[in-house]
Amino acid sequence: QVQFVESGGGVVQPGGSLKLSCATSGFTLDLKSVGWFRQAPGKEREGVVCVRYTDGRPAYFADSIKGRFTVSKDDSKNTVYLQINNLKPEDTAVYYCATPFPAGCDPWGMTPHQYGYWGQGTQVTVSS
Repeated sequence: QVQFVESGGGVVQPGGSLKLSCATSGFTLDLKSVGWFRQAPGKEREGVVCVRYTDGRPAYFADSIKGRFTVSKDDSKNTVYLQINNLKPEDTAVYYCATPFPAGCDPWGMTPHQYGYWGQGTQVTVSS
């Protein structure tokens, strides 16, 4: 059974950093890409970054986090990481990870209905 579990969220002041983890099980991380999404209250779920399985680098990322993030993965731990720096109040959201179907990352965007195996999410709150 495939399972994704997000962790690492919390409350952080503006300008701070957080490193989120997406732990997978029943999933071949070295053969499948993983995407990060976020959803703020009252807003639609939006794609943040899609991480290629081949090299762990982003195939797509949202303009809203450009220059403020790094992604990585550890195939031995079946875990993908997203670190966001210089956090802003508008980064406040529940962050989710999922895998794109049927192929890998689309470099032109991220559409939630093209992803599956969603985790429960981890809350990130940026507030002073």
